Amino acid sequence: MAGNSQRRGRRLTSKAGAPKGTGGKNKDSLTGRGRTLPADERPWHKGYSGTEKLPQRTAWKQDKERRAAAEEGRAPKIGQPGSKDTTWGRGGGRGVPVGRGASGGGRGGKPTGRSGPRVAPGRKSNPSKDSPELLVGRNPVLEALRANVPATALYTAVGIDMDDRINEIIRTAADRGIANLEISRAELDRMTGGVLHQGVGLQVPPFAYQPFEDMVAAALEQQAPLLVALDGVTDPRNLGAVIRSAAAFGAQGVFVPERRAAGITATAWRTSAGAAARVPVAQVTNLTRSLKACRDAGFMVVGLDADGDTDLYDLEAAVGPLVVVVGSEGRGLSRLVGETCDLTVSIPMISEVESLNASVAAAVTLAEVARRRSAEL
Repeated sequence: MAGNSQRRGRRLTSKAGAPKGTGGKNKDSLTGRGRTLPADERPWHKGYSGTEKLPQRTAWKQDKERRAAAEEGRAPKIGQPGSKDTTWGRGGGRGVPVGRGASGGGRGGKPTGRSGPRVAPGRKSNPSKDSPELLVGRNPVLEALRANVPATALYTAVGIDMDDRINEIIRTAADRGIANLEISRAELDRMTGGVLHQGVGLQVPPFAYQPFEDMVAAALEQQAPLLVALDGVTDPRNLGAVIRSAAAFGAQGVFVPERRAAGITATAWRTSAGAAARVPVAQVTNLTRSLKACRDAGFMVVGLDADGDTDLYDLEAAVGPLVVVVGSEGRGLSRLVGETCDLTVSIPMISEVESLNASVAAAVTLAEVARRRSAEL
């Protein structure tokens, strides 16, 4: 018979051994394991920044790193305990933290008892909105310190050019008990992501927004109430520039939507040149509803629109209580906001130029409002 397929003692299995790996047999053992925890969520890591109780060993590691950083003249590479929410919801059992999976973490939806962040498998944790910001630049840092903006640390580059502003910054920070950490310029570059910092940075806690109702009430107490509203402005540099113009031309406050809009970040702080420390800024849940509240309080609501029905130089309402609404960088005013405005105003321009940047348009409008009001005095 041809071949050896019928011979006795023939091999019935492949010579190759079993392939390495589980072959799918143990895949269930990975269920509910979730992602690898980042350093700021590991209670045993010196970079831990969670809200759960800080282990004594981790506190010792962080203290050791602080001492080493102070000796080497650099910023300590540690976390900020309490700045990131790492608590768990309850479920699956009595008082037992639910595991990382949506079904409870272990097989069959049973609680595993593991501690960790509230992150579903395969999802990245979003950075905490309550994390501190680093404000950079000599003027912004000096203005913030003069305005008693809360700060946790001052960073200065080694060999920084000492001028009057830097001397005042260091003196003011020392008077307020703010730690002054001298670090290399390369380290400051890394911390700021390459932003021009002029050799100085101030670590500030999250911005404290003014309650909208309080801001409106305070504005109405002034002789010439003036507020600025931003409709979907997403560039923090534009926001900072508008706040700076609002401070320059006598506005009593700026309010922005909570969602799909820029908030006060270190970039906005820098662009405002410290004006954000002097002009109240509020976040509102619904911009249209807030504009209606301003109308009910006696304000005239004016929206900036390239196709507005009123010329800026013919705006007689500028002398009364006024809210100037600035649209987003691309689409301008949204439909609902435009319908809420009492009137829309256009800025006269040469026909070759279609529109102005949002912050520039706000500055031009506020300057005209201030000119009209000064003429009435």
